[in-house]
Amino acid sequence: MNFRKGKGREEPEINLIPFIDVLLVILIFLMVTTTYSRFTELQITLPTADAEKAQDKPQQIEIGIDAQGRYKINEQAVSFLDTATLAEDLKRASAAIAEARPGAAVDPVVIINADRAATHQSVIDVLEAARIAGLAKVTFAAQTGSRSK
Repeated sequence: MNFRKGKGREEPEINLIPFIDVLLVILIFLMVTTTYSRFTELQITLPTADAEKAQDKPQQIEIGIDAQGRYKINEQAVSFLDTATLAEDLKRASAAIAEARPGAAVDPVVIINADRAATHQSVIDVLEAARIAGLAKVTFAAQTGSRSK
């Protein structure tokens, strides 16, 4: 039964005033509880040095491996028979560094420069030879930038 035949239905209306009141209370709460930290900054003028930069590079042994599996130690080609002979070549290179710097502690860094087409086994052979030679510091050289295919 519809007792309101002559009147149309009223559209429901959302009262926004309580919603705005709640948002203002939340905003005031956030403003009061927020802590602003200031970062103090020291104005420091660092001294400058007129001396040249030290040219003292760390003691290093560079091993190059090309795509055909040939080895070079410090730009000198070596023949690879097995890891023991490569270890002997590494020991000789380490001894040459020790002779060049008699007072310095000898613990050179072995830098492996492997071609990207070199076999994985050739790199493993160099790692094994460095272990046999007692050279614990080993690193790899990499080319920076994008590579072309």
